[in-house]
Amino acid sequence: MASSAILHFSPSLYYPSSYKTRTSSFSKHLVVRASASVSYSPATSLKVSLSLPLNSTWHTNNWQWKFKENSINIYYEEHEKESTEPTKNILMIPTISDVSTVEEWRLVAKDIVQQVGKVNWRATIIDWPGLGYSDRPKLDFNADVMEKFLVDFINSPNSPISSLGDDLVIFGGGHAATIAVRAVKKNLVKATGIAAVAPTWAGPLPIVFGRDSDMETRYGLLRGTLRAPAVGWMMYNVLVSNEKSIESQYKSHVYADAKNVTPQIIESRYELTKRKGSRYVPAAFLTGLLDPVKSREEFVELFAELQGKLPVLVMSSTGAPKRSKAEMEALREAKGVSRYVEVPGALLPQEEYPTINII
Repeated sequence: MASSAILHFSPSLYYPSSYKTRTSSFSKHLVVRASASVSYSPATSLKVSLSLPLNSTWHTNNWQWKFKENSINIYYEEHEKESTEPTKNILMIPTISDVSTVEEWRLVAKDIVQQVGKVNWRATIIDWPGLGYSDRPKLDFNADVMEKFLVDFINSPNSPISSLGDDLVIFGGGHAATIAVRAVKKNLVKATGIAAVAPTWAGPLPIVFGRDSDMETRYGLLRGTLRAPAVGWMMYNVLVSNEKSIESQYKSHVYADAKNVTPQIIESRYELTKRKGSRYVPAAFLTGLLDPVKSREEFVELFAELQGKLPVLVMSSTGAPKRSKAEMEALREAKGVSRYVEVPGALLPQEEYPTINII
């Protein structure tokens, strides 16, 4: 998949954007044009073709997350270039979903680190525990566990980003954005800015059917079934781990334009669903256990708590599903939101349109 970019950095907001925006108060813009190609492949090979300049590097590694009695391999990627300019660091966190992966941020990371100017951007992309290329243990996953992971990754002395100090900008999509906001609001992590891309807070079933006691009981039964041996795999294969289901989801609400859903993307995501332990996080996500808040009011209040503490950019996608879009719209005039912009796309605008220009 090839793409080109016009990247703009606004110094007053402390983070770059792959989306071109124009306001009267932002007079300085750095413009960089870049191109890239990515070939998606099964998780076992991780063959990625990036057209990097000679002074840019891209490499992968694993970090051991110690959680209770578990040692969990966490997959991460680092994108950077050689430069004598001061370095600013970005942590990119994938949208939580059945097929969450670092792949959704790769083109964005590549374009950002190629910027030429007074700042040398360095990007780290991580996979959540239980998703992407990270280990998938049978944990009781919930929003607190995911928040704990994020806090540990940022703060642990042996973390690959531990030496960065407080100079960290966080990019997050969907639930990841809201979990990051929650962690910053609770003063568990420090950041110099947050970019929330198509932020969400309600899982696929709760956002449609609600959270009354009867539905919560049903969610619990479904979750237990998905986690069970044998029958759990059977149900998981029907609901998630099949190419037709993945293609249907991408074309109906993950991407805004069905023409952008390629066979390579579907194959890559399908391979992720076949990894050992793949069903445990989706079981929690589908039924609302990974929801960082329980209501729109709590969602808006999370952002309001950041008022005056750090800049927060919210990117609302124009093609998001109706219910998800309504939650994003609630942030349009919300306290704590430094800037609110509309971008093309649905639930993964950063992957579908990583380098789109918005006037």
